[in-house]
Amino acid sequence: MLMVYAPRAVTCLDSHILNETLLPCKNTHVNSLNNVSICLGPIRAPCSSILSASSFYWKSRNQLSSTKKWLVSVYCQMHDSIPSDDEYRSSRNIAISLFRRYRNVLDRGGGDNLKEFISAGVNAYALGCTDEGLRKELIDMKQSGVEIEAMESYGGSTSLKSKIASGEIDECILWLSIVFITILCTPQPTIVRWSSTPPVSDEERLKWKGFCAVIANAYYLRGMAWLPVKTLQLEQMAVVGQAEEPSVVASRMRLVFSTLEVVSPQWPRV
Repeated sequence: MLMVYAPRAVTCLDSHILNETLLPCKNTHVNSLNNVSICLGPIRAPCSSILSASSFYWKSRNQLSSTKKWLVSVYCQMHDSIPSDDEYRSSRNIAISLFRRYRNVLDRGGGDNLKEFISAGVNAYALGCTDEGLRKELIDMKQSGVEIEAMESYGGSTSLKSKIASGEIDECILWLSIVFITILCTPQPTIVRWSSTPPVSDEERLKWKGFCAVIANAYYLRGMAWLPVKTLQLEQMAVVGQAEEPSVVASRMRLVFSTLEVVSPQWPRV
């Protein structure tokens, strides 16, 4: 059984698989599909040491299903990308963490960089943040003239800093709202949220819920990883009376699909 990792929210393998390597955790939700459990508890052992310590167990079994191998792979990827706790000690730090990752996607492209932004967004959701609360933090920093340092590249350090622009705040928070709404569109609670406050404003929820739901239905019910852009443009026309450019709609769609892959993976990775 695998737990999904977040700072102070860890993903556990079933005790009969890795009972010697993981600390006890409190189960908060069980996903019956593949027995995935989302738990809470501290853990800091490197993923490599976990796999090494459990290698004898793997070899002692006649067979290990590809699903469990895949779950271990997901665990490693999420564990190795955990940011420092300092990034989550305050709402301002969370806003900075998200904004840096947003800029990183723009500067260096999607793929793993987009997954890092999504993972930070999932953490913010679990910790009870709201889109408007984080928007306020970014606006306050902009008005104070705070400069945000760029993310490190390939293990190197950087001293590049720049101020926050209003347009960047709007787009970054829009991305975050789409991540939050996508989580709400999953058929069961894949992420535990430690707050009763709605994560997104009513305005954004009404604007994007249909868009995200169309993609989630395609993902869960038909096993699709892409949709015709025209389909989503028609959804936008029906809800807000106008559609974004095809390239923009495609990027929104990729954000939703990537979020679903992070919070509710459906297929083993090759």
